[in-house]
Amino acid sequence: MTEVSDRETPRRRVPGPARPPRPRSAAPRRPAPQGRPARRPLGPRRPPAKPALRLGSPRPRLRLVGLALALVLTAFTVRLLQVQAVDASTYSAKAEQNRYVAHVLTAERGGITDRNGVALAVSEDAYDITADPMMFNREQLKISDGPEQAAALLAPILGQDQEALVKKLRPANKRSRYARLANRQTPQVWKQIKDLKAAFVKKGTPNVLAGVFADPSSQRVYPNKELAAGILGWVNSEGRGGGGIEQQLDKQLSGKDGKIRYAQSGGREVPTVGSTETPAVPGSDVELTIDRDIQWAAQNAISEQVRKSKADRGYVVVQDTATGQILAMANSPGFDPNDLSKADSAAMGNPALQDAYEPGSTAKVMSMAAVLEENAATPLTHVVVPNRLHRGDRLFQDDVDHATWYLTLNGVLAKSSNIGTILAAGQLGKTQPAANGTLYSYLRQFGIGRYTGLGFPGETPGILAPSAKWSTSQQYTIPFGQGFSINAMQAASVYSTIANGGVRVAPTLVRGTKGADGRFAPAPKPARTRVVSEKTAKTVAQMLESVVDDEQGTGVKARIPGYRVAGKTGTANRVDPATGRYHGYTSSFAGFAPADKPRITVYCAIQNATSGSYFGGQICGPVYKQVMEFALKTLQVPPTGAKAAALPVSYKP
Repeated sequence: MTEVSDRETPRRRVPGPARPPRPRSAAPRRPAPQGRPARRPLGPRRPPAKPALRLGSPRPRLRLVGLALALVLTAFTVRLLQVQAVDASTYSAKAEQNRYVAHVLTAERGGITDRNGVALAVSEDAYDITADPMMFNREQLKISDGPEQAAALLAPILGQDQEALVKKLRPANKRSRYARLANRQTPQVWKQIKDLKAAFVKKGTPNVLAGVFADPSSQRVYPNKELAAGILGWVNSEGRGGGGIEQQLDKQLSGKDGKIRYAQSGGREVPTVGSTETPAVPGSDVELTIDRDIQWAAQNAISEQVRKSKADRGYVVVQDTATGQILAMANSPGFDPNDLSKADSAAMGNPALQDAYEPGSTAKVMSMAAVLEENAATPLTHVVVPNRLHRGDRLFQDDVDHATWYLTLNGVLAKSSNIGTILAAGQLGKTQPAANGTLYSYLRQFGIGRYTGLGFPGETPGILAPSAKWSTSQQYTIPFGQGFSINAMQAASVYSTIANGGVRVAPTLVRGTKGADGRFAPAPKPARTRVVSEKTAKTVAQMLESVVDDEQGTGVKARIPGYRVAGKTGTANRVDPATGRYHGYTSSFAGFAPADKPRITVYCAIQNATSGSYFGGQICGPVYKQVMEFALKTLQVPPTGAKAAALPVSYKP
């Protein structure tokens, strides 16, 4: 067998991997000739390759961005330091201002009662309607006429002028957070406003009343209406006393207001934030000396007589003779402090203390007391009273034309003789100036020309010139009650001084106060001053009985069956306050009972009676009787049963 070398032995062809089938449309490739490069098959040409991009360095841009961020962060840091460190207190205050609302908590005003605890003035629940003006601006409501819309809704409810409300809701100070729209409104008024606020919430429209609030307050109410209005006074729209006891004791009655501060949002309190509150301290209750029932009797009696006489006005004062406490002080016409819109400004106040007028013959009791105290005469001293008496620059006469009277000093007082009083007072000194000086000193001791001690707002001290300045006519008119002026309380105090054995006790109107702790603090004891001796006072009281009991007396209409009554009539020329000239009369009656054991003084005066009689005994005597009878029964004062002294009125020459 022939061997074949490896070089000559043909190599076996190994098949390669299968190729994918060529598409039919594609032309078959021809093998490339040896020695030439193979040609690329025909087909779509590829685009020439682009040159590779060369990226720039990112470092400059990163540095720029980093610098910008650093500047922004620096600005934020600086601002943060300014807000939290430099201006922290300022921004905190602004935040507090916008978030928190403060309201005054009005203290409950103390009540006023009579001596028996009967309510004369009380405070009932009410609301002060307030607003936050900041909640009515465009930023809050998204409307420009918020104050106008709110005012249009509130005006008819509060009874106020719409334009005035707009000014309160849009104040000049744009930072104002508090405005008081109305004081002391009833709960019904606040309910109407709340209902309107709720209606806006249901509708989903801008709530123009969201900034309206209500602070609990109180409303002053006088249950007895006109009764004792002159004493009580009233409370004004600011919650302060505007007259009478309400004004005089306003500090004690008002108490001390508190304050509440709370967070709010959308006009509502945020309950979870908490609040700070300084509670209000209620005012003290005041107990007066007056008796409500006696006050009613006095006011009813004087009102009826003023109406019948068609007079300008009248007053009645009732006083406890021993203690000086005022049991009643009534004026007519009066006013209702519950509704001052209907009150006559001329009737407001307390004319019994504020009117100054010439007293007339009721003042003769002081002249007689001075004559007796100086031992210039006795009740039985004979006094010849002519029809006319020339003194100084005048010719004097009595109220009635008469022949010569032969009277005792007691009769001079009983018949109210002006001429007899001039003659008696002339015995007070060796000369007329000396007599004038003596009489002046007694008048001052009786309280004439000085304040009574009540400290009542608007009280007049009256007018009494020093004796050295008395005119020629005043030297002779002052003894019988013309030429000087007093008020009704001063007149009553004169008779209480005689009734109290010659000791003047300063009148009082307040028994005491009861504070928030419930403790009663009695009023200071009144000043006591001896004016005349007890003997003189007792003698004058007996002489005053003759005015009422004796048939020749001028006060017979003041008699009270079963009681001994001491009293004196008065009819004086009246100075018209409008013209300053004498026009009309002041009619009066003053006295006390029981005459031998005095307990109560009553004084009545009526100004310018124009219908019927104008004599004091005729129109004031019956008022005295009616009021005195009622007071004696109310206080259960029994008659003494003793017989009257029955001093003689006249004598036979």
